[in-house]
Amino acid sequence: MVWDDVRQIRAQAPLVLNITNYVVMNTTANALLAIGASPVMAHAIDEAEDMARIAQALVINIGTLSAHWVESMFKAGRVARERGIGIALDPVGCGATAYRTETAQRLVREVRPSVIRGNASEIKALLHSGGNTRGVDSQDAPDDVAADAGELARSARCVVSVSGPVDLITDGTP
Repeated sequence: MVWDDVRQIRAQAPLVLNITNYVVMNTTANALLAIGASPVMAHAIDEAEDMARIAQALVINIGTLSAHWVESMFKAGRVARERGIGIALDPVGCGATAYRTETAQRLVREVRPSVIRGNASEIKALLHSGGNTRGVDSQDAPDDVAADAGELARSARCVVSVSGPVDLITDGTP
């Protein structure tokens, strides 16, 4: 089944707009290329909307935050939402600082991602504005936040993926 999905991606070669952090840019680009997608890393305010207009998917990773990048995330996110393309949000370090947490929560409310992928502490912080996030390291296990992940998926109307030794993925359905 997974191989069928990869074949479909390769046949379509979708352009994936990534507003992501410096740490993972190269890895993300290479992973997308390996499955046949066409990655573009673009975080400039002046092109965020234009890139989102031609992309088939948007990935937002808040690992490297600055006011300019945040504005680009919202601009691209609004266009992506209006176009109905898939939006993935990685709330890196959510819960570590108020700025990071508030930005991630606003992205969930205003951009309405299709998928949220985070560690257990990040998912907990998204829902409760607090948590045990220590930098980007989770202090919680996926099983510890299963109910929170389900609640977030239901309230945000998306799929929530909680990474850990054993990942948890939910759409909020009991």
